[in-house]
Amino acid sequence: MSRVAARFLIEGRVQGVWFRGSTQQQAQRLGIRGHAINLADGRVEVLAVGSADAVDELAAWLRHGPANAEVARVQREALALPPGEVVDGFSTG
Repeated sequence: MSRVAARFLIEGRVQGVWFRGSTQQQAQRLGIRGHAINLADGRVEVLAVGSADAVDELAAWLRHGPANAEVARVQREALALPPGEVVDGFSTG
């Protein structure tokens, strides 16, 4: 199975709408490791490490997020895979 890593920056009304928690649920369902964190500028950053298909599925979900979110833009950046399994679980912060 091919594993990939990606960083997403999500803009819009994405803080205070349970975006990180629901992203964590989606990531865990897909077997993705990483994190979802609020940024000071109002965006949410998501780091996702998993199978290419799972990360693509998460990317599609991030375009709309949970019910109360209003996603304006999602930027995706491919990352080099971390050596070994340095990313453990999926955290929010």
